[in-house]
Amino acid sequence: MNILFRGGRVFTPEGVRAEAVLVSDGVIAAVGAEGELARRAPSHETVDLDGGLLVPGFTDAHVHPVQAGLERAKCDLSEHFGLDAYIAEIADYAAKNPGKEWIDGGGWDMSAFPGGLPHREQLDFLDRPAYLIQRDHHAAWVNTRALERAGITKDTPDPADGRIERDAAGEPTGVLHEGAMDLVGLLTPRPTSQDLEDALADAQQHLFSLGITGWQDAIVGSYAGSQDQLPTYLAAARSGRLRARVVGALWWDRTRGLDQMEELVERRAAAEGLDRFSATSVKIMQDGITENFTAATLEPYCLCGGTGLSYVDPQKLKEYVAELDRLGFQVHFHAIGERAAREALDSLEGTNPGNRHHIAHLQIIEPSDVPRFAALGVTANLQPLWATHHAQMDELTLPYLGEPRSSWQYPFADLLAHGTRFCAGSDWPVSNADPMQGMHVAVNRTEPGGSVHADYPTAQTPFLPGQRIDLATAMTAYTAGSAWINRSPAGAVEPGRPADLVVLDRDPFELPAGDIWTTRARMTFVDGDAVYERR
Repeated sequence: MNILFRGGRVFTPEGVRAEAVLVSDGVIAAVGAEGELARRAPSHETVDLDGGLLVPGFTDAHVHPVQAGLERAKCDLSEHFGLDAYIAEIADYAAKNPGKEWIDGGGWDMSAFPGGLPHREQLDFLDRPAYLIQRDHHAAWVNTRALERAGITKDTPDPADGRIERDAAGEPTGVLHEGAMDLVGLLTPRPTSQDLEDALADAQQHLFSLGITGWQDAIVGSYAGSQDQLPTYLAAARSGRLRARVVGALWWDRTRGLDQMEELVERRAAAEGLDRFSATSVKIMQDGITENFTAATLEPYCLCGGTGLSYVDPQKLKEYVAELDRLGFQVHFHAIGERAAREALDSLEGTNPGNRHHIAHLQIIEPSDVPRFAALGVTANLQPLWATHHAQMDELTLPYLGEPRSSWQYPFADLLAHGTRFCAGSDWPVSNADPMQGMHVAVNRTEPGGSVHADYPTAQTPFLPGQRIDLATAMTAYTAGSAWINRSPAGAVEPGRPADLVVLDRDPFELPAGDIWTTRARMTFVDGDAVYERR
């Protein structure tokens, strides 16, 4: 079957140049002038771009779809903001689900609470234990019933990789940070295999609606009370329900060492030969986040002291990464603080660039480390949506980072100037999965309209505007850059590639920069088949 995409422009590796694309049997056959392509295939179906832009299907290089799908089916606070709104939504959910043993879900924003910390008593109106994961997935808000169910008291020690928030008397306040989340999270009802499969199917369709046709799941394993998603992906890939092109980043258990290598190799082998899923990456979370002071920094935080946590000992990290590299794994790092970024880079010294290692988030990079990405062949995995003045940044991050460290955040332009390769992702459900919103921030360094923080007083003041990048660079990161990280055959509109394509409802290159976020996916195709069409 032939399909001719016409009536707009096309984003190609050479820029926005072509006017039409011919697809034959699910593969891009030709890119060029409409008349020429129409003559080449007299018998064809037509997709009218209607003045929009045809782009490669986006690949999200850091996302958690199964977890997102589960949260969308639970008490979902992500579309609300503020204590009153949260309590109203939680009360409504509890009333609609009287038979649920737990009230669980998530999506609350730290910036909605003084000091970023809710309290257990705010949830004690519930007649059941509650476990609500913070939007960033680095903390959980629980009520007194949940603490009692877990046996957590003032005498309960903090786990090595987490912290129980306490008041001045040492009593638990109802916030569990990082590894402490498991103290309650593992007690919540476990989703069934069907729950997980339904969550993946729901997430896939949501991502298709945003033009995302592939992704790297950034945690495939058991973490923070979540189930191992590997069986879910294997089942979906074998049955044909998984249409997207997916790489799973296998979770590195930071309580173990080299003894887990054989298990990782076996888990990778379980996905060999599958068309839509592979498990060729390993995720190492090297630190936490700045807002709860678990991001690993070189100098102490202002006002409170401490330099955060390195979850894996830096010397052992080098040994672990060298072995993963030798075994042909890609290493996918989480690094927020500048010390974590340095430790990740140090561990990647001497590794094989052909394994396509990458470091995600990169909130803070000490300037002398910026050139090392290109020198080592390490890809910067950007989550641009966070690089704005929003409540969490202004109230919970900047005061504790101080200068000059605050000015080292999300240095996209500096990385680009040194020739760093980019890929990009959303970290959904931590933040919005829409690639166009991420591109908007990368170009403008301001909040997209319609976001939770769009009306915050400084939301439209550019955040470190010298670190802006152009739209073509940002779009390439979300397409060819992320496809390259996944070794996907898609990612570019050129002959011979799979026809994973997105019809955008307008051409963002012709919009004022401040309106990029208004662009929406109108149709999404995988191998030339329409998997989403906006009604």
